[in-house]
Amino acid sequence: MKLVTYGTGEGALRLGALVDGGNAVLDLVKAAGGSAPAFSSMQALIDAGSEALGEAKRLAASAPRDAVSPLSSVKLAAPLPRPVKARDCSLFLEHMEAAMKKVARQMADADPDPEAKYAELTAPGARFSLNPLFRKKVIYYNCDVLAFSGPEEEIVWPSDSEWMDYELEWACVVGKPGQDVGAAKARDYIFGYTIFNDWSARDTQFAVMECNLGPGAGKDFARSNGIGPCIATPDEFDDPYKLTMTARVNGEEWSRGTTGSMHHSFEDAISAFSRDRTLVPGELIGSGTVLSGCGLELGRKLSDGDTVELEIEGIGILRNRVVRRH
Repeated sequence: MKLVTYGTGEGALRLGALVDGGNAVLDLVKAAGGSAPAFSSMQALIDAGSEALGEAKRLAASAPRDAVSPLSSVKLAAPLPRPVKARDCSLFLEHMEAAMKKVARQMADADPDPEAKYAELTAPGARFSLNPLFRKKVIYYNCDVLAFSGPEEEIVWPSDSEWMDYELEWACVVGKPGQDVGAAKARDYIFGYTIFNDWSARDTQFAVMECNLGPGAGKDFARSNGIGPCIATPDEFDDPYKLTMTARVNGEEWSRGTTGSMHHSFEDAISAFSRDRTLVPGELIGSGTVLSGCGLELGRKLSDGDTVELEIEGIGILRNRVVRRH
């Protein structure tokens, strides 16, 4: 099942399920007869547990016509508008290595001896070599849960940044509480998957990372965490680690990868994050960027007015337009 949060132009956001091959949305409250607290929001459904999710699936299968609207008549929002917690991880390590080499090459090219400088910057243990800890542990930073955006929202760029970039990622949403969860059982704790665009102000990011406290404002601005268009439940996939990931800018493909290239899995992350603490239903865990999944790696930059589409097989398309402040 593919679950969405949407608006009709009247009243509060509503919880729905995509039906008719994704061309229509079922109002779950209306389908349930008009009184269903578990269907009042995505978070309410997650909190209500497996019984409520089963009822939502039953309603989606029957899809009473008086509760169905064409998808074109509604506006999708971030499927989980305000996660209770959000982390973005480095689960795709190939991207980390490629991005660091790209930055090192740019810096080295300004040196009188570019090749020697590049070798120095990327030598084991040097500034632009991958710390071995990335392979051993799930490394992450916390995201601002007040800065999430959904499909078709304009991403207005921070006024102090000139370098606009996208990141092709996906995310899982935690579905139930758990502590000290083993990786072998961790998939049972996944409510569903969504696309994640970790919008990145690269110039700001590189400047603040000199302080060794993470990307800071380079990834922390209004609407900087894009998710959508839906949350696809695990039963939508034979294997979630065999999904094609693509990014297009103004219709031109820039990035292509696969969920199968992750070094750490979401199950690894759930196991790590539940160690000595309790997972909370509604937590969002981002994957980090797939190899070639951003303009930085490709030596390309977004321009004012560009439309970015991230697509993941079985989940859908997350589309946004980036604009500069005027």
